[in-house]
Amino acid sequence: MLPWLKLERDQFKWGQLPRNSRAGGNPECQSRWIPVFTGILTLFSTAASTSTKYVLIGAALLATAMSANRARAVMEVDITEGNLRPMPIAIVPFLSADARPSQLSAAVAGVVQANLERSGLFKPIPPRAFIDRIGSFDALPRFRDWRAIGAEALVIGQVSQTGNGDISAQFRLWDAFAGRELAAEAFTTRAKDWRRLGHIISDAIYERLTGEKGYFDSRIVFIAESGPKNKRVKRLAIMDQDGKNVRYLTDGKSLALTPRFSPNNLELTFTAYDSARPNVRRLDIKTGRQGVLADLPGISFAPRFSPDGRSLVMSLERGGGTNVFGMDLVNRRLQQLTNGPAIDTAPCFSPDSRHIVFESDRSGSQQLYVMNADGSGQQRITGGGGRYSTPAWSPRGDLIAFTKQVNGRFLIGVIHPDGSGERILTEGYHNEGPSWSPNGRVIVFFRETPGEDGGAKLYTIDLTGYNERELPTPGFASDPAWSPLGSRQVAY
Repeated sequence: MLPWLKLERDQFKWGQLPRNSRAGGNPECQSRWIPVFTGILTLFSTAASTSTKYVLIGAALLATAMSANRARAVMEVDITEGNLRPMPIAIVPFLSADARPSQLSAAVAGVVQANLERSGLFKPIPPRAFIDRIGSFDALPRFRDWRAIGAEALVIGQVSQTGNGDISAQFRLWDAFAGRELAAEAFTTRAKDWRRLGHIISDAIYERLTGEKGYFDSRIVFIAESGPKNKRVKRLAIMDQDGKNVRYLTDGKSLALTPRFSPNNLELTFTAYDSARPNVRRLDIKTGRQGVLADLPGISFAPRFSPDGRSLVMSLERGGGTNVFGMDLVNRRLQQLTNGPAIDTAPCFSPDSRHIVFESDRSGSQQLYVMNADGSGQQRITGGGGRYSTPAWSPRGDLIAFTKQVNGRFLIGVIHPDGSGERILTEGYHNEGPSWSPNGRVIVFFRETPGEDGGAKLYTIDLTGYNERELPTPGFASDPAWSPLGSRQVAY
């Protein structure tokens, strides 16, 4: 048994900067959260010519804005033929302590710009278009110059090194049209974590302008593949969500599959093939120490933590059947949740831990089922043509992602837990293994290309189905799993 891990405190120091005293506008408005979604009438006026999924997106944005009872927004969401209009945002190259950009400050700003652009919600304006040349972090921007180049939001930042080797970063977010400061925060951390500073700033900007948590300060674990196609070496690897800081966690001497994060973001569980039979393991990400979870009868695989981290669900093959089991991680007590001759596998908890989704071929083909966490109330939720597998419950609780095979195609889609509202987001030769971003707005999956030289690569796609991006990895990669959002008090 691996010991529970102790959090390392004070890795990131955080604070709010004082509001810029020269910022115009009503002080009360300056302290209020300003949402980024307007154009509500546009959403409805174009609904007749928009497909169902985009009407749903517009309705969701409207519900968010109305329930929060917040002020008019900076950004307009323009839906034309199903396309969301990215928000033009100016990210000034961050300054250093001497009020000039340095290699470090420019690099942090580059991380912020790349994150926001990749989300599909923002369109960074090229610095060559800037008219106002910011020379001081505390200077009031010339908003007419930023409006002239179409900027709706403006980010100014500064990065400096402290005397003890740490670095500090601060930023201000401005509404370029209203001339109001929307956010001002500062962070301090170790110098080697400079990229993570950029991710944390990105999350703060994303949340301020969308009203939802970001997902940039997170990681993805995956299976790194190398070697000939008929003799792949498969290792566990981990990286930042943008493909940087890749680190290998296993040496490839044994096969590793289905890695999944613990809720505390510090451990993994996965299936290892290093003995006569597969077994479920638990791994400390920081130290690399791992161990077999328990000496279970039969073949155990497809493990996943519960949202509270106190238990696991997995599949266990014995006696000719494959069923879903739960295990209490404190007392190692095993509880059988499904019972039959079929193959029941790939279980995944709902975010409130009350339900579990899994795949089963009990009906003659792979379909998705939902049951209570104790195994009762099992109900099939998929009924259309095709085979469904690899379900993953959104951290928001509203959707379940899946892989669907139909007519030789592999589709990635989402469906509501009651079986309604199925939507296909993307398709390809071989798409598989969806996993959710921490905010439930983006999905990572792998796509395999055919041929002797083909292999698997990682991709992300958002819930609109239009913002699809390849995620860079050193080589072939498969079976990704997205981490929870990082804790500012924990070093990685």
